[in-house]
Amino acid sequence: MADPCARRGEDERSSPIPALRWEESPEGPVLVLLDQTRLPSAEVELVCADVPALVGAIRSLAVRGAPLLGIAGAHGVALAAARGADVVRAAAALEGARPTAVNLAVGVRRAGDAHREALARTGDPREAAAAALSAARTLHREDAEAGARMAAHGLALLDELLPGGGHRVLTHCNTGSLVSGGEGTAFAVALAAHRAGRLRRLWVDETRPLLQGARLTAYEAGRNGMPHTLLTDNAAGSLLAAREVDAVLIGADRIAADGSVANKVGSYPLAVLARYHHVPFIVVAPVTTVDPGTPDGASIEVEQRPGHEVTETAGGVPVAPPGTPAYNPAFDVTPPELVTALVTEQGTISPVTAAALAALRR
Repeated sequence: MADPCARRGEDERSSPIPALRWEESPEGPVLVLLDQTRLPSAEVELVCADVPALVGAIRSLAVRGAPLLGIAGAHGVALAAARGADVVRAAAALEGARPTAVNLAVGVRRAGDAHREALARTGDPREAAAAALSAARTLHREDAEAGARMAAHGLALLDELLPGGGHRVLTHCNTGSLVSGGEGTAFAVALAAHRAGRLRRLWVDETRPLLQGARLTAYEAGRNGMPHTLLTDNAAGSLLAAREVDAVLIGADRIAADGSVANKVGSYPLAVLARYHHVPFIVVAPVTTVDPGTPDGASIEVEQRPGHEVTETAGGVPVAPPGTPAYNPAFDVTPPELVTALVTEQGTISPVTAAALAALRR
């Protein structure tokens, strides 16, 4: 990754920095990322001049979120092609960077297929590189359009389940513009409710251990003027018991063929709590997150993150005795029977069944 990182000053914060963009530099094309590990205290961009730098950014969560990982993966293939690197090797490295998020593999393969087909057709590496970049840009645009449709479908579902407005929504992790080509997935639904004057409160789980809710969702909610309140993950039960939540909205990193949902760890306990308290538990995700090649939840590979994310603060300050082992799965899996509805750009599925998902992808 190139060393220079552009820091955005306070006077520029009224204009959000894109989470990802392609840029033609004098030294060649680069992929520029908003470093999400530095938010909300600093808006810093990372310049990736090659695929190893991008893989490092993906693994460190500088760029993250299922839809955006797909877009980043596709652009990574295009970057490898434009820089004259081994595209097949680059694609394999990108796919392996975050194994649970199926969108990453989808994006990599889509750009890789475009590159391979153009190279076979023309024999020109430049034409093939241009085809890969075109595929990545198309995926980016399609994701933005899908987000807008998901927001509309999700708001319609909220209004159907909770007539009268005044929605109080609990969300987990971060599902806004920082993870997509547009305004996000679950967060986009809450944002649509806010713009329609029907959001009373967005409850934001802090999302331990890396605090994507506290750092990122609260950041996006504040930018959009949404009424929001931050809570520790283990306070969600008391909030639901107090009847302060009308619906739980989350995203997804992979949805198995049977409807099992892999999402940021802490999502499954919310589903159990929501079922006990008779609160709708709604998953919002694009169709690309549905993986027919993964038959059920037990077949989903759950990424295990380094233990120091639990035993230390982000600044490296120990919060546990030296040598303490840590269990740190990045995701957990919610069975389909706990999911009230799945909202996609193609519409809403309820109940979430294997047959309904198969029909969705036809």
